[in-house]
Amino acid sequence: MQKKYLYILAAAHLCNDISSGALPAVLPFFVTYYGMNYTDIAGIMFASCFLSSFIQPIFGYLADKTSFQWFMSIGVLLTGVTFAVTGFVSNYWLIFAAVTVMGVGAAVFHPEAARLVNSVSGNQRGSGMSIFSIGGNGGYGFGPLIAVAVIELFGMKGLLVFGIVGVAMAMILLYIVPKIKKTAEAMVREKENADIANHIEHKEASNDWNGFARLTVVIVFRSIVVTALGSFLPLFCINIMGASNAVGSLTLSVFNLVGIVTTMIGGYLADHWGFVTVLKRGSFFMVPLLIAAVFLQNIWILFILLLPLSLSMHGTYSSFVVLGQSYLAKSIGFASGVTLGLSFSAGGIVVPFMGHFADDFGIMTVMIIIVALAAVMAVSTLFLPEPKEN
Repeated sequence: MQKKYLYILAAAHLCNDISSGALPAVLPFFVTYYGMNYTDIAGIMFASCFLSSFIQPIFGYLADKTSFQWFMSIGVLLTGVTFAVTGFVSNYWLIFAAVTVMGVGAAVFHPEAARLVNSVSGNQRGSGMSIFSIGGNGGYGFGPLIAVAVIELFGMKGLLVFGIVGVAMAMILLYIVPKIKKTAEAMVREKENADIANHIEHKEASNDWNGFARLTVVIVFRSIVVTALGSFLPLFCINIMGASNAVGSLTLSVFNLVGIVTTMIGGYLADHWGFVTVLKRGSFFMVPLLIAAVFLQNIWILFILLLPLSLSMHGTYSSFVVLGQSYLAKSIGFASGVTLGLSFSAGGIVVPFMGHFADDFGIMTVMIIIVALAAVMAVSTLFLPEPKEN
């Protein structure tokens, strides 16, 4: 495992996801400053992922076929700059367009980054993906804190800071990514030489499309649950529990910052217990926790539940990504594009319809639907096969 490069990739992941992570926390401010309703903000979440959900597998396919060293740089640049634009315009459709391009930036970044993580993780792919995931969780954790702070200090124009972060990391990646690629290629050659020296038969990688299809079902339901929680949990705290805008947004920050630790725990457990086992246990663990969070309706109990909830959600992140790469061992970039893309974008496509439900029937109805979808996700993990050895 090349930890130095994994930490760099994790830092890039943080800078890429910090904008997407901040978006749900900014939604209440869109309501306050721009007069949006539930349907409008659900539409913004839809904008962040509807196009990326289609193009991210394409960028994954391209990452398998050839090397585009600027993919990660342009991805980070787009996510930061376009999110910053939302602080300078008030027209709904201009914001919709900016957030759409932000989602495209994430689609460009993730497949190539995840493929590199797989290459430099050696035999500890669960732990390696966990380190990478920490960056994403950090982005989703620090993003809301930074967004709320700069909006309180400078108004919506304070979102300019996200554009500055994107530009800076894009320049760093242009310099460092070629070195990471060379190291990854050297690790592959070293393993092949070691196998030959030890008379280990090299098995040709193969794709298990049936297993990958079943995993895709799990990821789709997981995406809906996670994205819906990110969109509606702050509003649930504000409108049902009587919390302030700042406290409502704080729930997301705590949830994702705790995820930094729980993601590492999940990766460690995956390397020792297996990816399928961790995914099953985490999914079934999530359901009673969500029931308690939704029906007890106590802000202090909710904050206590954020720790085990984070373990059940973030602790399974590396498992489903590496599991997808294991099922499609010949197409790791494509697998990364689909798993990472669907893990966010599929939920964003469904969330607008849930926004309509919230407007018509109340946000409590939406939270109950989220619990039901989490139960369906847990049951769907029972049909996952163990990945074949390649």
